[in-house]
Amino acid sequence: MSSLVKEDLQKKLFHPLGQSLREFIEIECSAHDTFYLCVSVSRKEPQVEISMVKHFRIDLDEKYEMAEKWFLKDLEMIDGKEADTDNPYFDMHFEKVYSWEAYSCASKYAFARTLNKLNYMYLKKDLKIVNFDITYINDDSLWSSNNGDCLVLMKICFYASNLLCLSLCPMP
Repeated sequence: MSSLVKEDLQKKLFHPLGQSLREFIEIECSAHDTFYLCVSVSRKEPQVEISMVKHFRIDLDEKYEMAEKWFLKDLEMIDGKEADTDNPYFDMHFEKVYSWEAYSCASKYAFARTLNKLNYMYLKKDLKIVNFDITYINDDSLWSSNNGDCLVLMKICFYASNLLCLSLCPMP
């Protein structure tokens, strides 16, 4: 479902603006409307933008409207609130502090991971990321992607198969 929303956002909103959507998360803003927090990169002059997009329907057609926009270069800090608890709340510090509630803790981490990665790729500035478990933020972490999960699973299976083989071998 989320990949369909991402495709739709890319096609209807970001592509016409000359941008490539890298990540989006659903955020809680109001009881009646759906909002997404998006990270995109402009194609002409690589510039990373963070935008809040309102999603609405007119008859059967899905529509998106840019509600607010910031630049990653202006982001001073992203605060995950509490690293020790599974919570979807975080703050982004620009000139003003914006408080968000993501759809889930996992989506909050995915968003922070993308910001960190794009900051490293395009800006190489000191982006403060606080109150997150940094193990899940760093892109080189074994746990940061499905590939890491597959690698861990593969190692576990390898060790389990070795144990099984050893247990089936006759003792001299």
